Amino acid sequence: MSFHTLSAREVIANLPAFDTVIDARSEAEFGEDHLPGAVNWPTLNNDERCSIGTLYVQVNAFEAKKRGAAIAARNIAAHIERDVIDKPKDWKPLTYCWRGGQRSGALSLILSQIGFRVTLVEGGYKAFRAAVVQDIPRLVQQLDWRIVCGTTGSGKTRLLTALAAQGAQVIDLEALANHRSSVLGAIPGLAQPTQKRFDTLIWETLRRFDPARPVFVESESKKVGNVVLPLSLVETMHRSPCLNLVLPDAQRVALLLEDYDFFVRDVEHFCERLQVLAAFRGKALVERWQTAVRAGDFETVVQELLTQHYDPAYLQSIRRNFDQFGKAPILSPDDHSMQAMQALAAQLVALDPGSSPG
Repeated sequence: MSFHTLSAREVIANLPAFDTVIDARSEAEFGEDHLPGAVNWPTLNNDERCSIGTLYVQVNAFEAKKRGAAIAARNIAAHIERDVIDKPKDWKPLTYCWRGGQRSGALSLILSQIGFRVTLVEGGYKAFRAAVVQDIPRLVQQLDWRIVCGTTGSGKTRLLTALAAQGAQVIDLEALANHRSSVLGAIPGLAQPTQKRFDTLIWETLRRFDPARPVFVESESKKVGNVVLPLSLVETMHRSPCLNLVLPDAQRVALLLEDYDFFVRDVEHFCERLQVLAAFRGKALVERWQTAVRAGDFETVVQELLTQHYDPAYLQSIRRNFDQFGKAPILSPDDHSMQAMQALAAQLVALDPGSSPG
């Protein structure tokens, strides 16, 4: 071979050394998950991969390989014409495919014959995925965690946003998951990542943190919508020091009406989502909430959702699962505004001078 190979662990340790990370898998495989910063140059696209796979099963491997090679050669030529012609001789690409290296190997061979220094991920994406899963517990355990607790609508996400803006180390799991982590937490028009993608996004975030400084995270449960947190992260969060963010009910209602304004704009969607709660709170109560929503009385519905559904469940869960919640200092912002959260964040950052933005 005229190109180099590196193990997934070596690649993870040396990602900045490569100018371009090239994923040679199909669009669907790339969409499920990929290496950080990768671009997708399919050697076989979705339809082509499916047709070659069918040929492999229904005819034989030899015929499938011949047809696949012809398609792959055309696709690789197109990638070179579109994306490689302007590359200098010292361009250093990293390539990978699923596991065996056939798709990325074909691309790597041609690029190396041109004269580029090409590196191939040994074991492909499958090896990278295994390395990420193994690396997350190590990263989690070396960090100093601060768990931002608080009932629904207390402004936990706003506080995390304010902390990040002031240079603190923050991981916003709900932002990574594209979900607000409740029965009503799905965000219209925004799909959640796959489990593999969610894991990689968490790993990417954790590996940038400085172990000498605290990391702030919200007191999430084991799942955020349809994706599951790494067990090592859940267990570490449960043992870590907590902060208890507290807002009066009226402020919480106002915050939720701002953050969930899509429910206010689309009443029938709100009513449809409320129907999910019938199994927990009974059909009669949910129908009363739906009637109130259609009448425009959002404040009453949100207030009752908090006091009758979210608060009891949250407080029971937080006291059962987070060992240090009982001694958590109380944080009381002036109100639910971002300005108030920024002021509170400034106080917290002052306790951690290394957080100040450079």
